[in-house]
Order: sequence, then structure tokens, then C-alpha cells
Amino acid sequence: MENNITTISREELEELREAFNKIDIDNSGYVSDYELQDLFKEASLPLPGYKVREIVEKIISVADSNKDGRINFEEFVSLIQELKSKDVSKSFRKSINKKQGITAIGGTSAISSEGTQHSYSEEEKVAFVNWINKALQDDPDCKHLLPMNPSDASLFKTLADGILLCKMINFSQPDTIDERAINKKKLTPFTISENLNLALNSASAIGCTVVNIGSQDLQEGKPHLVLGLLWQIIKVGLFADIEISRNEALIALLNEGEELDQLMKLSPEELLLRWVNYHLANAGWQKISNFSQDIKDSRAYYHLLNQIAPKGDGLDELPIKIDMSGFQDKNDLRRAEYMLQQADKLGCRQFVTPADVVAGNPKLNLAFVANLFNTYPALHKPENSSYDLNLLEGESNEERTFRNWMNSLGVSPYVNHLYSDLSDALIIFQLYDMTRVPVDWNHVNKPPYPLLGANMKKIENCNYAVELGKTKAKFSLVGIAGHDLNEGNPTLTLALVWQLMRRYTLNVLSDLGEGEKVNDEIIISWVNQTLAKADKKTSITSFKDKSISTSLPVLDLIDAIAPKAVRPEMVKREDISYQDKLNNAKYAISVARKIGARIYALPDDLVEVKPKMVMTVFACLMGRGLNKIK
Repeated sequence: MENNITTISREELEELREAFNKIDIDNSGYVSDYELQDLFKEASLPLPGYKVREIVEKIISVADSNKDGRINFEEFVSLIQELKSKDVSKSFRKSINKKQGITAIGGTSAISSEGTQHSYSEEEKVAFVNWINKALQDDPDCKHLLPMNPSDASLFKTLADGILLCKMINFSQPDTIDERAINKKKLTPFTISENLNLALNSASAIGCTVVNIGSQDLQEGKPHLVLGLLWQIIKVGLFADIEISRNEALIALLNEGEELDQLMKLSPEELLLRWVNYHLANAGWQKISNFSQDIKDSRAYYHLLNQIAPKGDGLDELPIKIDMSGFQDKNDLRRAEYMLQQADKLGCRQFVTPADVVAGNPKLNLAFVANLFNTYPALHKPENSSYDLNLLEGESNEERTFRNWMNSLGVSPYVNHLYSDLSDALIIFQLYDMTRVPVDWNHVNKPPYPLLGANMKKIENCNYAVELGKTKAKFSLVGIAGHDLNEGNPTLTLALVWQLMRRYTLNVLSDLGEGEKVNDEIIISWVNQTLAKADKKTSITSFKDKSISTSLPVLDLIDAIAPKAVRPEMVKREDISYQDKLNNAKYAISVARKIGARIYALPDDLVEVKPKMVMTVFACLMGRGLNKIK
């Protein structure tokens, strides 16, 4: 990539990345040809339509070897560079801020002392405010904060004490945060900072990328960071049930002759597209291939609403009639408004305005459709379907934790399915990079892969990933070969992923300890010394120690590192039932996150004393303790 960007400064590169990510809504690492046109519009480049089409055709013909109409970030940068040399994109930065609905904020980045401009979308802000107002309208802890006014900047001030963010995380992924750990009354700058730490570390634990966001940024209400984080949190909730193991009726979307495991590899975005097209086919209407260009005239939405609206067939189901008369309106904006009035009958007018539909805002239209799916999927699991029920089991806690860890580090593309999304090893190479295992990227096959021999290219990557693990990382990978990763062998893939997570965790500790190598014994010894120094009665002999199931050693350690963080009345110490253990574990993990430990483990990991995850909990707390000393 280096030779692509010789004439583009790091700051411009950052801005290009921001613009690219804005259009690459599914975090796939690619934009499609139609999205590239959106990208030029986003930048308001002074190019006539025919010129944009020429550029799109040129880059697709040069860059897109398998003609699937996708461009990666590097191709985009080299394209901008070419335009730049022709003085075409001088207005890139100025004009992106003039775009209607984009608000510009001046600031200074750490990379450069020049002022930078971050833009945020007014439409997104309005959509997210309305969604939060509705989601939390009955929460007594939010009465003093809601409803927010969508037309001013109150969102950024309202989120600043961390309460609303914690509540939205629990709305999207119930039980992530123990409510007892949220500071709700008599807030001080310190307790506010604790709430924001709790929100950020919990967002990370559900797979949100929070690498470049600190509690200070949220306290200051930096709009582009707040909206970026909010979108990730909202999306986790919207996509939670768009997954076959949680919603078996999705099997109805199988194409003729398609195997179930193929359907299970699709991302939530791809499943939503297929769901819309399933209903459009039943309506006799043409398919759509995106949530931007193809929905701008609202006609596909009209047919979708008509298909999914309750017909009154069920016992307690009242019919909802969709009025199709606005379908024929000549004006796109008016037609979109009439369509949204019909969506409102289903209680699903959220996320988009008529202008967002007509503009083809991909992010907000995706959210609109996801909300429709969650409310009225209108799918029925095929009768007498003989599918392998093992496929429908869903992911284990361990698999989910690993997946959330990867996504929180910002790997690209986003990992929806642990095994199939690792089958070309590209995610593994990124994790090697992050754990300081040197990767020769010239040795890596990158997508798009050729139609013929695509799997061969992926297996070559997997072979290289295993070789790196054995030779450079010095991992224990006995009996693991490239094809095991490629085929998604669970046991062997998890063995490699666990060693990556362990290496990542230990690297953080070793950095805090001036590069000294850290192992299990050192962590256990530090835990026991810290507990003894604070006059605690608990201690651990190993990460399998049965006493860990009560979470008391964890809670005592937190108290030793951050006195007053644990409220004694919240902790059960005598006659501990299973439910007490679970409550202690939930509280321990939330309080650990609140004092700044980025913990990915789940309460069950402590109660069941899962040694791998237990090790990460103590290692993160040790990191927090060492950081405090520094």
C-alpha cells in the first residue's frame, strides 16, 4: 500500500478512511460500484455524472479482477490520488462539509497539529435520538434525560454522564451491564468517568470497536465519535436475532438447491437483503441488490410492507391494511412520506425520514429494514424440513467471546461467524499484526479471489497462518494444518484463536512491566500478593481454583486495586447459592470494567471456573493495578 499513498498525507488518509467507512456500512472492507458513486457525492466532487461513471467503469475494469463490482480502500486511495494530481479533488475536504445534512466540527488530531475537520451526519443524529427516546421512554433512571430534542445538539450533552450509554448497551444486549454498577445519583466528575469506562469496556465486550475512543471524548460529546459508537451499539441490538440459530424461520430463505450451511454463512446484512427479496418475489416485484440506490423510489418498500403486514390469520392477530394509493405518486419525496405513513401503522417508522429514503442513505435504510424484520418477519419455518439440527445450535459463550474480542479490535471485515469468516485467514493475519507476530503481507492472497481456484488461495493463506503460528509466534499447534482452519474445524480453530487472545493480553501486561515476560505464575503471584497487602482473606492457587466460582477473589482484588469501587452490601459472602454466585459474577465483571479493565469474559466463565477466561480476568485486573502504580 505504501507506494499508493506517497502524495497523500496521513491526515488526508485519515479523512479518506472516514469517508470510506461512512459508505462501507457493513464493514466489509469494500465498497461497491454504486456505493462509489455515493462516495463521490459525499465528497461533492465537481465532476459531471458521465465523468463519475467513466471513473467507476475504469476502476472496476482495472481493479476488479473477478468483476464482482467491489473496490477496497487501497484502490480508492490510489483513485483519489490520481484525481488529486489533476486538481480535481482539492475541494474534497471543503465540500464534504457543505453537503446538506453534514455538520462540520473543527478540531485537532493527535497525528497533526493542523486543525482537522470531523463531519457528522445530521440525519443519523436525528434517527438515533428518536430511537433512544422510544427505547428508554419507560426507564425511571432516564426520566431526567429524556426525551431529547432531535433538532438540537442535546444528544451529545445527554450522553456525557454515561447512564444513557449503559442503558442502550443493555437494551441492545440485555444483561451485559449489572445495573448495580451504574452510578446514578449525586454524580461527580469521577463517578461520571467510571460510568463512561463501564460503557466503553462493555461496548467492547459486545463487539464494538472502541480503539480510538476514551471517556474524555464522550464527556466532551465529540459528535463523530459519539455517533460512531452509538451506531455500533444500536446495530448489535438490531442484528441480534437476524441469525438462523436464534430464528429458525430464516430457513424459509433458502434458495433452490442451496445447502443450509451456505445460508448460515451469510451476514445479517445479506440475510436482510434476501428477506426483502423473498417478499418482493412473492409480490411479483423486481429484486433489490442494496439499501441505497434500489430503494430510493420507495416502491420496493411499499411491496415489502404489504407483504409483511398482519393479515388477521392468527387468533389474536388484527389485520393491518396497507394503503397502496401513494405508490403511484409522481413525486419521490411525497411517495416516501406516504410509504412511511404505512410503516407507521406497523409501529416501524423509525430511523428514516422521506429525505433519507430518497437520498438512499445506506446506514439508516439498513436500520429501517432491520427494525421491520424484527417486528414483522412474516416467515414460517418450512414444514417437514430435514436439516442437520447440530447446525442450528448457535455459538457457544467461548466462541462469542472470541468473536467480540476480534471485532472490538477493529478487524475487517466484521466477524459474524467465527469459523466461516476465518476460512481465508485474513482475520488471523490482522490479529498476528496486533500481537506483534510479523506477517509478510506480500505472501498473503487478498480478495477478490479468482472464481476458479478461490478456495485454493484461501487454503494457501491458512497454511501460511499455521506456519507463522508455529515458527514466529511459537504457539503450540500440534496436529493443526491449514485445511483445518479453512474448513472451520472448531476445536483446532479455537486452539489457535485462544493463543492469539492470550498473547494479546500478556503483551499488554508486559508493556506495563517494561517488557518483562509475563506468565500464569507471575499473574497468580501478583494476585495473591495484592490481596494479602490489602488484608483480604481470599487467595487463589491456580486459574482452576474452585473458590473463583464465588467471584470473591475477583471482588476482593478489585477492592484492593480501587478501594470503594465495590459496594459491600452488593456482595453475598455466606451460604452462597448458584444464583448468588451468578449475581456476584455479574457485579464483579461490571465493576472491573467500571474501574477500567477491558474484560471480555462472561459471568458464567467465573461461576463455572473456565480457566482460560478466568486467566484473562485476572490478567486485565493486573494490568489495571500496574497502570495505577505507574
